[in-house]
Amino acid sequence: MIAPYPPERDGLAAYAVQSVARLRAEGNDVEVLSPSPSAAHHHLDMRGWRGALALARMMRGYDRVIVQFHPDMFFREPCTPTQRARIAAGLALAWRAAPQLEVRVHEIDYRWGRGPGVAARSVRSMWRSVATITVHTERERARFHEAFGVPLSRIHVAEHGKDFMPRTYVTRDQARASLGIHPHDLMFLSLGFIQRHKGFDRAVTAFASLGDVRDGGVRLDIVGSVRVEDPAQLAYGDELERLVETTRGAHLRTGFVSDEAFDRWIVAADVIVLPYRHIWSSGVLERAALYGRRVIATRVGGLPDQVQPGITLVADDAELADAMRSVVNEHGGRFAPREHDVEPWPDGDDVDRDAVMEAIRTRAERERGGGVVAPSDSRSDQRAVHWRSANSRPSAPLRRIPRLALPPAASSRSGVTPVKRAVRRLTAWELEPIVQQVNNLQQAMVDIVERLASGDHGEDAGASKRPPSR
Repeated sequence: MIAPYPPERDGLAAYAVQSVARLRAEGNDVEVLSPSPSAAHHHLDMRGWRGALALARMMRGYDRVIVQFHPDMFFREPCTPTQRARIAAGLALAWRAAPQLEVRVHEIDYRWGRGPGVAARSVRSMWRSVATITVHTERERARFHEAFGVPLSRIHVAEHGKDFMPRTYVTRDQARASLGIHPHDLMFLSLGFIQRHKGFDRAVTAFASLGDVRDGGVRLDIVGSVRVEDPAQLAYGDELERLVETTRGAHLRTGFVSDEAFDRWIVAADVIVLPYRHIWSSGVLERAALYGRRVIATRVGGLPDQVQPGITLVADDAELADAMRSVVNEHGGRFAPREHDVEPWPDGDDVDRDAVMEAIRTRAERERGGGVVAPSDSRSDQRAVHWRSANSRPSAPLRRIPRLALPPAASSRSGVTPVKRAVRRLTAWELEPIVQQVNNLQQAMVDIVERLASGDHGEDAGASKRPPSR
């Protein structure tokens, strides 16, 4: 099997692990080739035409080859039409070298196969050299046939979640206790990699339109991490964080989560919100169905073919907001604040200021979902884990400044990319230390602000007040 593989932080890697497990359970001997060092048996950078030719050599000697296809595994970004034509020609040779080949397509740009150009003809030839192509929905099967001219007899539909298995067995209350979420809240959840096409900002905007219900026990949690740290992705992450900070009742939890924690968030939620702008098919939707969770999703890509009981499809932002409002109305409309959960303020003349401030911090973290307690498990250490949500930390303005990075040494203009790469190799030794130093300074400021906010005025925090020794 050719696919990203753990510990690679990638949804396709998690998909591949489950597919490998099923094949081995059926008695197959499976080896995995990944594009980067991982727990796979073999590693090979398959991008570019040289990578395609190396792949052709690697596939010899196997009885069957399964490719979990994503363009990023083989095509560099950006990729000129000339480069795409070369890579597609190399992959066509690789596909023909495999004894029994199945390519499971998780994403592809249909525009690559359209038009009379050399690149389009090369891509169409690449796909026509594959004996078996698998997609996840009938809609994608028809579109793939139309874009690349592959006979429908070679394109098969495989249920997206057929190999999925549960990663957690906690109850809803146990999941919420472990994540610091009130058991009686109505909880909307959007999760996955933070990318503009996932549309998480649309969920926040729709949630903001719910108005006064957000004063009580209704919340929206967004859980995920930026998949690729390029400037556009990082900018969208910063934009989403600012939007969440200004929306009462919305919470952003950034950072990659394990497979078990991913499923635990799904179990904790009442409704999964998938406001995608475009997508092929959704593994999150399948995992939500695995645990019987209700889903609101946009009607894009192959999602209409994934519809199951409990899934509501919407066409635009207005319908998304209406669907979320309908769920709130089903749960009783406006939720009153939970007065019984709030401890009385200390009164009298001899008020302990530190105790008051601690109470303020505790309440704020509770409302933002910041307190996390380990799940109840007799086998665990029963240790409390505490962390602050991203939108409540004093260093948030500093963290919103994008990390400095060298611009990509690539261009959409033919012939320019090799020049940029040559310049990058000649100047990297001068520029990379500067970039690293700027990012180190930013992180140092974040650390100082967090340390001062936590009340740590120790030797390190006060070091800047002392004159330097000579």
